Amino acid sequence: MGNSTAIAEKFTSADLALMPDDGKRYEIIDGELYVSRQPAFEHQYTCSRLDQFLGQWNDESNLGAVVQAPGLIFGRHDDVAPDIVWISRERLSNALDEAHHLTIASELVIEVLSPGKANQERDREVKLNLYSRRGVDEYWIVSWMQRFVEVYRREDAALKLVATLHDTDTLTSPLLPGSSCLVSKLFFQESLT
Repeated sequence: MGNSTAIAEKFTSADLALMPDDGKRYEIIDGELYVSRQPAFEHQYTCSRLDQFLGQWNDESNLGAVVQAPGLIFGRHDDVAPDIVWISRERLSNALDEAHHLTIASELVIEVLSPGKANQERDREVKLNLYSRRGVDEYWIVSWMQRFVEVYRREDAALKLVATLHDTDTLTSPLLPGSSCLVSKLFFQESLT
């Protein structure tokens, strides 16, 4: 339920500091401002489950860091807050600016879809293009509404769809050796029967 506002001048990271602290998420991609409302319960539940899955694996492997909604500043016109990232210790050693924002691509970026055509187009097109250009190795688009995970992996210098996983499928990644999660465990179920 976010919207996109375009004006003649490009927005910059400095403009984000002037945005009100109103609970909305403000992001800039190619100088265009994107504003999203607070996510729904199911969206945040799925983010929490993904964080638990990745966090448990990362605690055991000690290979990197899992972060929810980090500031990811690729440049003055590309400043986003993906739902979750996993970044290796190796990449993390050169990734933070003086304000402790990520400034280079993490290996894994995850966006959980929110309802609305504008939100879905942003994650499926605009952010896919951004993450592809900026060197993300793997991108997961997760839908709690339709209960799937789309996995994009870097092939020939671009992120390409390699799998669409549903409830009975198991989510794994070559980036996360030994990790696995049944897709249905990522989504809220009202009934425990």
